[in-house]
Amino acid sequence: MSFEQIVFYFFSAVVVLSAGAVITVRNPIHAALFLVLAFFSSAALWLLLEAEFLAIALVLVYVGAVMVLFLFVVMMLDINTAVLREGFARFLPVGALVALGTIVVMTMAVGGDYFGLDKVAAPARMAADVSNTRMLGEQLYTVYVYPFEIASVILLVAIVAAIALTLRRRPGTRYQKVEEQVAVRREDRVRMVQMEAEERK
Repeated sequence: MSFEQIVFYFFSAVVVLSAGAVITVRNPIHAALFLVLAFFSSAALWLLLEAEFLAIALVLVYVGAVMVLFLFVVMMLDINTAVLREGFARFLPVGALVALGTIVVMTMAVGGDYFGLDKVAAPARMAADVSNTRMLGEQLYTVYVYPFEIASVILLVAIVAAIALTLRRRPGTRYQKVEEQVAVRREDRVRMVQMEAEERK
């Protein structure tokens, strides 16, 4: 067994164990930290596949932004974990059934009949001066430019729809009216008052 295979199996085991810990630990903060560990291990697997851009994007986007937001929300809400654990045993059979079905479907999809090690040739090594970031950009903005733009528009519509659904007008709240501020005149706001000077005694 080569050193690369040892590193692969190590990080693969870390990903599986940390992913299992995410759904089994009782503390939500610990679950988020285990998810961070799973993301780091997945990034290491991406590095083994010579996909440095995807590995860095996984660390920066998910670990650096999404998981920090998750931890902030979980710690700010101060969730009562005792209430969440009450229904764990009741829904355990349903969860186990769904997990078993997922394992069966994944085995049928990526099992040894389709993706066995004896049927897949080892990927060719890239040269040291080849930039996979440039290759990804060329594919994304030439071959897949229309699906990329369509996905961008769909995400923009989803953001606008989420803002529109959560926007609430509260009575008694004062809002800024820019059109009235721009149309204001000096005569409407300023009044000149003539006062006689008084002598101090």
